[in-house]
Amino acid sequence: MATVTRENIGLLNDKITVKVSQEDYLPNFEKAVKHFSKNANIPGFRKGQVPAGMIKRMSGPAIFQDEVLKTVEKELMGYLQQEKLEIFAQPLSTDTEAKQLDYAKPAEYDFTFEVGLKPAFEVTPLNGKTSLTRYNVKVSDEMVNQELERLQLKGGKMSDPETITSEDNVLTVEFIESDAKGNIAEGAEKKENNLLLKYFAPAVQEKLQGKKAGDTLVIQLSKGFDKERLEFIAKDLGLDANDKEAVKKYFQLTITKVGLIEKRELNEEFFKEVYPGQDITTEEAFRAKLKEEIGKYWKQEATNHLHNDLFETLVHETPIELPKEFLKRWLQKGGEKPKTAEEAEHEYPNFDHQLRWTLISDKLIRENSLEVSFEELKENARAKIMGYYGLGGEQAEWLDSYLERLLQDEKYVDQTYREMITQKLFDWAETKVNVKEEEITAEEFVKLPHKHHHHEH
Repeated sequence: MATVTRENIGLLNDKITVKVSQEDYLPNFEKAVKHFSKNANIPGFRKGQVPAGMIKRMSGPAIFQDEVLKTVEKELMGYLQQEKLEIFAQPLSTDTEAKQLDYAKPAEYDFTFEVGLKPAFEVTPLNGKTSLTRYNVKVSDEMVNQELERLQLKGGKMSDPETITSEDNVLTVEFIESDAKGNIAEGAEKKENNLLLKYFAPAVQEKLQGKKAGDTLVIQLSKGFDKERLEFIAKDLGLDANDKEAVKKYFQLTITKVGLIEKRELNEEFFKEVYPGQDITTEEAFRAKLKEEIGKYWKQEATNHLHNDLFETLVHETPIELPKEFLKRWLQKGGEKPKTAEEAEHEYPNFDHQLRWTLISDKLIRENSLEVSFEELKENARAKIMGYYGLGGEQAEWLDSYLERLLQDEKYVDQTYREMITQKLFDWAETKVNVKEEEITAEEFVKLPHKHHHHEH
């Protein structure tokens, strides 16, 4: 009769040994052989009339091994369920060599497995003593002006003036590395880019005024653009913006085309294009709508930042012991493709981080009965579709049938459910910490550090 024993070999790490004897697997082996003999198609024998001895000679070793392993797996899984062991992933076989299983000499076999046990823990950061900050970004008139100008340019028409006269000129330029005098570097390659004049540093803008297609100018990259623009220009040129020597290089700029975007007029036609169905007729009302939309954007960004802080606080400040060495071995052997010890070591920090969140979020969702109903999921999907297609309050005839088809997509439903239950979890967890409000500018907000960004467990 099969026996299963367990012994502790480390922190939350046990070894399970399964012993099986002939009486455990032989009946299943004989039954499997009979099944094969009834269904085998072998030349010279009628179906169902193939002798069991022939089946054993042809396929006996494979059938025998399969039935022994099935018996072991059944005993192992039964033990885990009986003992109510909560384990990570699947048990890992610790047998280093394949066992010699001979159907002609059935014997008692033992198989050993290693399991990592899930820890018991309490989510201590949600005890009412944790303090976090919600940063509210004040929407300034300058932000509204910038968005208004962006929309006017986006919807504007392009013309082809002869010379550069405005900061709204669009320049098609070729960059080629040179020295300070414009002598081209040996082996240098030309790289083209489209840039608004106002992207250049003020001193360079001044030099470009009045230039036309075919004209050239030599600039030192670090002095040609502000820090923000320098980063993406350097990247386009294959350079590292943080490499101080690299951005000191000189480039000859050749203007190949001069364009000008004529801004859209602020009229009802433009307002309706940007916000269809909103009945906006004046610039004042349009600016108010822009301010409202910018406010919504930054409110969501503030919530995202708060929830990220909450996420990191829960992950890093909830005391959870993990069987690290077992998990590293599981990373090596448990996936579809085996990994080296070095690869597992490299991947472990991110794996550990995500595993802690999975344990915490599963516990909080389960213990606080958080759930998403199908109706909630359906309404969420409907709102997303209406927002994507700009339907506003009206209902398109095709919407219901489209929604029905979408909700039959298991992948979409699963992804939407995960997003919604995670949002519910954060909204609930937010009520369990002390949240103070702080008003800041957009510039200050984007410079905020990420909580625990370099923290290690």
